[in-house]
Amino acid sequence: MKSRMKFLSIPFIALLLSVSAFAQVKSDYDKSIDFTKYKTYSFAGWEKDSDKILTDFDKKRITDAMKSQFDSRGLKLVQTGGDAAVTLYIVVNNKTSTTAYTDFNGGMGYGMGRWGWGYGMGMGTGMVSATTTYNEDDYKEGTFVVDMYDEGSKKLVWQGVITSVVNEKPKKREKTIPRKIKKLMKSYPVKPIKK
Repeated sequence: MKSRMKFLSIPFIALLLSVSAFAQVKSDYDKSIDFTKYKTYSFAGWEKDSDKILTDFDKKRITDAMKSQFDSRGLKLVQTGGDAAVTLYIVVNNKTSTTAYTDFNGGMGYGMGRWGWGYGMGMGTGMVSATTTYNEDDYKEGTFVVDMYDEGSKKLVWQGVITSVVNEKPKKREKTIPRKIKKLMKSYPVKPIKK
């Protein structure tokens, strides 16, 4: 039984680790709004100067990816006075993940142990040992929030939030930022226009 649990736990742990690497998206919007009426939008800036933690390169990667996704939905970026105003917010937190792996030895003839007979039932008993290894990994987790406001009413009409591990390598961020923004924008009420 212990041997079966060991083999079952390895794929389960691998599944958990792969799921944690994916970005988590949450969104909400005003169901009474017809989002196809929005033809133009403007960036209204970064809330609470949250962009101060970003390099100019990453800010450009984010705004370019946002523009590309809005373009694909038929929305045109204008400097001011669009049908909608979009604000951006980002926060990055230091996190630590802890993993544990237990290696069982003995009981089934593996590892070192003493075999014998016991308890009068003819069942084999042996010495079972287990070693548990703990690993701690430090990483950065970023949360990116996009708020869209109706320019006329000034009311929030859509909010998208994505939380993900931040890749430390700039070369990787060139690919991951557009991919994560695309995933976030899948929650926007208007789908990309097929060409």
